[in-house]
Amino acid sequence: MSFSLDSFEDPSGWGAPVQTEDDVVTAALKKEKTIKEIAAAQEDLRALLARVKAVQADVNKLASGNETLQMYIDNLTLQMAKRR
Repeated sequence: MSFSLDSFEDPSGWGAPVQTEDDVVTAALKKEKTIKEIAAAQEDLRALLARVKAVQADVNKLASGNETLQMYIDNLTLQMAKRR
């Protein structure tokens, strides 16, 4: 059985993957695509957050209006009760 020193110099023989230029380019493209997807998702989240804030402002405004209307109804009810 003969051994060759050449097999010890080949990193693929030790289980370490040898990256080719295509692998590096493919990995870079995947990273770039992932970064773009994350940026798009962040922008979507910003838009949703802005919408939530706008809806919350509308809800607060309506709740305030409801309180005013309820106070008006209560005052009218008291006035009507006093007249009887």
